[in-house]
Amino acid sequence: MEMDSVSLARQVDFVFRQLEGELTNATAGTVLIHVRNNAIGKFGLRHHPIESKNGKFESEDQGLTSKQVQAFRQMAIEALKYRRDWTHGEIMYDFAVRSNANTWSASILFESNYNMANWNSRFYSKQQGLRDYQ
Repeated sequence: MEMDSVSLARQVDFVFRQLEGELTNATAGTVLIHVRNNAIGKFGLRHHPIESKNGKFESEDQGLTSKQVQAFRQMAIEALKYRRDWTHGEIMYDFAVRSNANTWSASILFESNYNMANWNSRFYSKQQGLRDYQ
């Protein structure tokens, strides 16, 4: 799949489909997506720590069901409507399954990134440089 010619929404859909196996039965974590020029460069899932007591692992609570993973994917795509005017950055989707396993919650964090080195040629002529701004 050539990501440069695909909408960001379709790319996010692709990411969640790739992570579906990891998300199913996960109790909490963060889906991380790195965006550059409106194309996803890398993505992954940060699982919340697995806890242990006295050197023994706790029995895992039930995590996301397949149906909840599908709803999460739809919510992630819909959330892109809140992204405004940036092409480089990160999208983080934090999620957690509540103790009764029938409910889950998620929050979305958009982070835009800008590189001043790319803008210097636009704002400063080679002759003037930063002299005029001091």
